Amino acid sequence: MTAPHTPDAPAASGLVKARQRDVEHRRQRVQQALADMTTDATPISVSSVAARAGVHRSFIHRHPDLHGAVLTAASQALTAPSAASAAISHRSVLAENANLHAQNRRQAQHIRDLEDRLSELLGQQAFQRSGLGAATNTATLQAEIDHQQHTISDLTRALAERDEELAAAREATRRLMTELNRP
Repeated sequence: MTAPHTPDAPAASGLVKARQRDVEHRRQRVQQALADMTTDATPISVSSVAARAGVHRSFIHRHPDLHGAVLTAASQALTAPSAASAAISHRSVLAENANLHAQNRRQAQHIRDLEDRLSELLGQQAFQRSGLGAATNTATLQAEIDHQQHTISDLTRALAERDEELAAAREATRRLMTELNRP
């Protein structure tokens, strides 16, 4: 019987060396990301460091020295904030000042608009209460006037017809009385 085929030892050691180089490269990226985040005063957590270094969170958790360094840096950032995080740049102050001025202008314009609207509404209300202005619903009032005028003209015609009938009845009564009074 022949022995089973085993891979070459040099090829296996080449893969191990490549894996070690990859792990070392990722460790350096994590350490660099941690240093950069400490300098920038960026909030530090395992997830944020892993994202910045381009590695998975489990990589940091698998290496106790990296995990400890991240936790130490996070606690130091909480207890003693860096000068970079406490310092306010001149540009940020100018930008904040410009934003506040713009907000004040917008609010002042909004207040003027509201005052104008309130003045208009109070003026209309005073004008209506004084009785000087036209009624607010002139179309309805005009329709009512037209209806009343139509009713008046109908009643005037009916009155004229009754006046004629009354005059005719009086004339008939006079004739009858005249005929009765004749000898």
